[in-house]
Amino acid sequence: MISREPTIERLAVAKSLLLTPFGLDESHLTRALAEIKAHRVDEADLYFQYTRSEGWSLEEGIVKTGSFSIDQGVGVRAVSGEKTAFAYSDDISEASLLDAARTVRTISVAAKSARVKTASQKIASARSLYQGLDPIATLDSTAKVKLLEKVEQLARAKDPRVAQVMAGLASEYDVVMVARADGTLAADVRPLVRLSVTVIAEQKGRREMGSAGGGGRFGLAYFDDAVIAQYVDEAVKAALTNLEARPAPAGEMTVVLGPGWPGILLHEAIGHGLEGDFNRKGSSAFSGRIGQRVAAKGVTVLDDGTIADRRGSLNVDDEGNTSQRNVLIEDGILKGYIQDAMNARLMGVKPTGNGRRESYAHIPMPRMTNTYMLGGDKSPEEIVASIKKGLYATNFGGGQVDITSGKFVFSASEAYWVENGKILYPVKGATIVGSGPECLKRVSMIGNDMKLDSGVGTCGKEGQSVPVGVGQPTLRIDGLTVGGTA
Repeated sequence: MISREPTIERLAVAKSLLLTPFGLDESHLTRALAEIKAHRVDEADLYFQYTRSEGWSLEEGIVKTGSFSIDQGVGVRAVSGEKTAFAYSDDISEASLLDAARTVRTISVAAKSARVKTASQKIASARSLYQGLDPIATLDSTAKVKLLEKVEQLARAKDPRVAQVMAGLASEYDVVMVARADGTLAADVRPLVRLSVTVIAEQKGRREMGSAGGGGRFGLAYFDDAVIAQYVDEAVKAALTNLEARPAPAGEMTVVLGPGWPGILLHEAIGHGLEGDFNRKGSSAFSGRIGQRVAAKGVTVLDDGTIADRRGSLNVDDEGNTSQRNVLIEDGILKGYIQDAMNARLMGVKPTGNGRRESYAHIPMPRMTNTYMLGGDKSPEEIVASIKKGLYATNFGGGQVDITSGKFVFSASEAYWVENGKILYPVKGATIVGSGPECLKRVSMIGNDMKLDSGVGTCGKEGQSVPVGVGQPTLRIDGLTVGGTA
């Protein structure tokens, strides 16, 4: 549901943290924006942020580190054509606000008359996808330490080969407020938690690793005994599987990707290439191709910031626009790009709710939220059974992509060798190399088991990191290049 009511509540929280303690009110924001608009600019905004974060980590059976930090500040931006001027300060005061406003307005040399009509204020519409709670306060310190100790005890009890357990618990309470030159006021209160488990197993002098974890926009109560046990099971299973892994064969072959987190390949290989800035500049492999077939029939890819409680979801983006469910590719046809306000204006389209920034000290740009492919009609068993000779990759480590060519490289952290439809043995050292646009055209079977990842993704772009989600069903892709170690 989209309405102004939740924004009014969130604005009250934002003002109590970001304006009132510093003797500011909305009239100061209006004055700062008027300072910028005294020169000709296309857009201007003020972005206030208060972030409280906490982290705990366990290693060698003890909780070794606990960190706590508070960061707050304001970013001031003016945009003229393709040019952006930006200033930020961790000092929230009328003086620093006006100073930043005068600094950024110099982007436009032509001054208008000194009289500037102030835009009437309007409260932005927003979604209500998660509770505006402070997750740090949802468990006390003793309970957080016990939670991590429980992870360790469970993992060690699973198998005598478990040699080392590392676990981390992170919580963040993030409050943002956006004031735009067009009079729009928006706010969001964003909780975020994550639990991660890494296990090292040892056998006959060989050591292998397995990881698992998850989280989202909710409190720490989410990590109940069942969830903790699931993460531990996954991490231990991955480590023990890798102890038995043989070197991966290399060459061109059929590759089947498992559901959920392997959608990171989709995120890197396809998602970045569909961001508005790369397409406006013509530097993406998908530039100028809207309405054209870019993928096999049945391939539908969405970027959806509106899924409740998800790590990549937002009530409003970092420019005050409501998050959206954007269909990027439908049945193989390219339908649209992911847009922030500036690139949308320059491309003559509407923003898609994807203007994101790491913090008040960064400018927004078009970024993904939760990016996933819809399911098809094949069972995962049927897809694996269809492999004559090939790789079945169920989990991935890192990857990277060249936006211009669409070429990507990915390392599989859990994968199996399959012959005549039978899983024979686990393999290690497999890297998948290919081209995003080509890879989409080679999708030959789409599973009916679409799932989203467990809530661990962080996306980097131009030095900025933001939380994201990925997802996909089991997929068969023909003729991918696998770099192996065999």
